[in-house]
Amino acid sequence: MERGKMAEAESLETAAEHERILREIESTDTACIGPTLRSVYDGEEHGRFMEKLETRIRNHDREIEKMCNFHYQGFVDSITELLKVRGEAQKLKNQVTDTNRKLQHEGKELVIAMEELKQCRLQQRNISATVDKLMLCLPVLEMYSKLRDQMKTKRHYPALKTLEHLEHTYLPQVSHYRFCKVMVDNIPKLREEIKDVSMSDLKDFLESIRKHSDKIGETAMKQVPGAQDLVDFSPVYRCLHIYSVLGARETFENYYRKQRRKQARLVLQPPSNMHETLDGYRKYFNQIVGFFVVEDHILHTTQGLVNRAYIDELWEMALSKTIAALRTHSSYCSDPNLVLDLKNLIVLFADTLQVYGFPVNQLFDMLLEIRDQYSETLLKKWAGIFRNILDSDNYSPIPVTSEEMYKKVVGQFPFQDTELEKQPFPKKFPFSEFVPKVYNQIKEFIYACLKFSEDLHLSSTEVDDMIRKSTNLLLTRTLSNSLQNVIKRKNIGLTELVQIIINTTHLEKSCKYLEEFITNITNVLPETVHTTKLYGTTTFKDARHAAEEEIYTNLNQKIDQFLQLADYDWMTGDLGNKASDYLIDLIAFLRSTFAVFTHLPGKVAQTACMSACKHLATSLMQLLLEAEVRQLTLGALQQFNLDVRECEQFARSGPVPGFQEDTLQLAFIDLRQLLDLFIQWDWSTYLADYGQPNCKYLRVNPVTALTLLEKMKDTSRKNNMFAQFRKNERDKQKLIDTVAKQLRGLISSHHS
Repeated sequence: MERGKMAEAESLETAAEHERILREIESTDTACIGPTLRSVYDGEEHGRFMEKLETRIRNHDREIEKMCNFHYQGFVDSITELLKVRGEAQKLKNQVTDTNRKLQHEGKELVIAMEELKQCRLQQRNISATVDKLMLCLPVLEMYSKLRDQMKTKRHYPALKTLEHLEHTYLPQVSHYRFCKVMVDNIPKLREEIKDVSMSDLKDFLESIRKHSDKIGETAMKQVPGAQDLVDFSPVYRCLHIYSVLGARETFENYYRKQRRKQARLVLQPPSNMHETLDGYRKYFNQIVGFFVVEDHILHTTQGLVNRAYIDELWEMALSKTIAALRTHSSYCSDPNLVLDLKNLIVLFADTLQVYGFPVNQLFDMLLEIRDQYSETLLKKWAGIFRNILDSDNYSPIPVTSEEMYKKVVGQFPFQDTELEKQPFPKKFPFSEFVPKVYNQIKEFIYACLKFSEDLHLSSTEVDDMIRKSTNLLLTRTLSNSLQNVIKRKNIGLTELVQIIINTTHLEKSCKYLEEFITNITNVLPETVHTTKLYGTTTFKDARHAAEEEIYTNLNQKIDQFLQLADYDWMTGDLGNKASDYLIDLIAFLRSTFAVFTHLPGKVAQTACMSACKHLATSLMQLLLEAEVRQLTLGALQQFNLDVRECEQFARSGPVPGFQEDTLQLAFIDLRQLLDLFIQWDWSTYLADYGQPNCKYLRVNPVTALTLLEKMKDTSRKNNMFAQFRKNERDKQKLIDTVAKQLRGLISSHHS
């Protein structure tokens, strides 16, 4: 019984499970029904499940049949309507088909054109994109081409700069192209190529200057400046720049210094037979000078390739080896001429290197055997010689009557004047006898110094220095004092002063010939060494300036002497018709005086003329305004005006060439405006325009005008000439008082 109950329970349980599975099948998507069916087949009751499934299917079929029977009539009606719609749909389909066919036929060409347009637009976009890409690539290719050209023409530093631009500016913009990668990969090789080529150029340069040091030094010792121009230093600069840019500057500096030290040791090693000829010494010195000229130029044109400490170290080594070599080889010299030439050569060698800033005291210490300077006794002797020459001179141009006499003077003094040469005989030199005499005595003095120095076996430079210093003393002290004594004489005349100016001008011009003379006898060129310059120019300029001042003073004194002869009748009522006699004589004197100034420098003559005119104008103004002249008439002013016009006529006549237009007349402008104001009685204009920059009487000071007006005030009653200005004497006096009052007002306002 229990077994029956258990079977019944299992059967119920199976039925319930089958029912659940059926419901799940009905409600589950067919795609997910597999797991459900698998659970049926996993059990043992799938037969019974199939029976239940069949039963469930029959039930659903009966339900479907009932539903169809219920809706059958509606279905039939729908089918009928659908058949009608199909006929209409077929007609519509035919119309659409026909329309589509026509549209396709008509739009075929449009479609073809649109397709072509589409292709063109595509090509256009492709071309534009290509152009854009090419525009990015072209600068890169151009820069690369430029780089290759620079490499080809050995312009390595520009090539390195181009390489930097290419690497950092251009290539990053097109780095995704394969050709750019090739370029990028090639850049380190190009750098190394530039570095190697520049180093090769440097080695060639070092070899070249080693071979040409002799020529460089020879040029430097002949003409100190410019010797470095024989060398093309561009390989050094390029290599230095390239190594600096590549970050290897220190390597380059070390290499350069090491190689130059080796070359220095070779240069400083003298040949064994150097003492046999002067050329042996000269070549030895040339090589040393050439070496240090190059190093000095490198020092001053590069920043740090070599420094002062390095140069000093090399020079100390060179100095010690050179002195040792000279001491050894000079001891072999048995020819005194060779010894003397060697001394000159050593001095030239030392002076040349000294120009480049190298200390050469030790070299001079070898040669400083003679230290005495030129004796003062020679200066005293020549002081007497100069005094006798100046005292005996007639201070007149040297006359010559024949070609022989002319050549004799030119032979004594370096003078050239093509105009004078063309003139027929007799003719005159512009200078007097003391010029060639003084010039020849200066040369005699130099010869005396030379003889003295030859006896002491001085070197050429020392002789030159001693001669120049002694000659400078002769010029600046002895000759200068002699000239000053002559110029300051009390009885010296204008003619003598003018001749002294002319003489000193020619002596000043001769200084360059004295320089050449000293150079010729000492064989020391002034442009190649630090020789003392002659101060003759200063001496003769000082003497000339002193003479000029004496001329100005003398002229003014002469003018004052003429003015002392002035005898104006300040109370005259008569109108004169010509200038005063004293003034006519004064003008005649000035004309004859300035005619003598023909050979003077233009500025001297102009200054003297302007100084004389200003002094004359000032003196005339003082004469007119002096306190002793208490009263004056219009007639006196008219006479004074005639004298001033004579002065102005003299100024206009151009007594000395070189003045511009009315420049000389301006010396009398104060007088002219003052006289015009009084003679024209133009007080209304003066008072109205006073203080204006362009007023007619700008140079008339109201104080001066008032002073002169006061002198005329008390004479108005006696002067009948005022009748032409005013009919009533009382009105005339009143007018003068009014003008005087207004002038005082101007003076008062000006001071306030």
